[in-house]
Amino acid sequence: MDESASISAAPARSASATLAGFGAILLWSLLALLTAASGAVPPFQLAALTFLVGGLCGCITWIARPARARALIQPWPVWLLGVGGLFGYHALYFSALRLAPPAEAGLINYLWPLLIVLFSARLPGSGGLRPGHLAGAVLGLAGVAALFAGRGDLGFAAGALPGYAASLAAAFVWAGYSVLSARIGQVPTDAVTGFCLVTAALSLVGHVAFEATVWPADAVQWGAVLLLGLGPVGAAFYLWDIGCKRGDVRLLGVTAYAAPVLSTLILVAAGYADPSPALALACLLIVAGALTAVRASWAVPRA
Repeated sequence: MDESASISAAPARSASATLAGFGAILLWSLLALLTAASGAVPPFQLAALTFLVGGLCGCITWIARPARARALIQPWPVWLLGVGGLFGYHALYFSALRLAPPAEAGLINYLWPLLIVLFSARLPGSGGLRPGHLAGAVLGLAGVAALFAGRGDLGFAAGALPGYAASLAAAFVWAGYSVLSARIGQVPTDAVTGFCLVTAALSLVGHVAFEATVWPADAVQWGAVLLLGLGPVGAAFYLWDIGCKRGDVRLLGVTAYAAPVLSTLILVAAGYADPSPALALACLLIVAGALTAVRASWAVPRA
């Protein structure tokens, strides 16, 4: 493969690919519920298990079409981007959760959709960054802030600065991975299988180095781990790859703010959390942000 061609290619954006990206966001909204149901499995161990499942699912699809396995033959910058995005993001975020309170770390981490909107203005054929995209992203961020503030557990502390820095770095890594994926549009989504398997191996190294092994206690917890690998840590990354490479990345960035709100709604429905006025306000702000971004996207002529 011509390395320069693969890095600079920019395929036409399609509505179906954007819908695939929306599918990833919906799957990520199940992350909190399934993680809670998986028991006390440490983060790196859980990442190793779930990314292994996600990678093996990709391998299974090659049984009918073995030639698709050739997608793993990519230049080193593609592997660096894929593995750096998946493993780098999770390693930084797990570190942030260890070094800072989860609420504050989570709020800082959710700068990544806004960063995606900002970074995507440099993509070929994007039509540039419209005020509506930026306004939609800011409304989405305000919605997430309202959701976290409504829990009453926000209180930034100077002693947690390393954790805040790691969370901010994670946001930049994921935004960079998402937008740069659009720059390597000719790389097949099957390559994500390799990224997942390498991420699983590196997560295992992190687990051995920093954690004590805790296996799921029963069939329900094992089932949650399996579902995590099939959905939020499996199919979601394949769908996100399709959405970033061939869909509207700006719109995906704005609507990604729906994930924490949908996640909270699911936790409420499952009995893990209680409804609150802050949740309603967050929903309104994020829906308003998404509609603002959709309107801005429709106003941009397609290249």
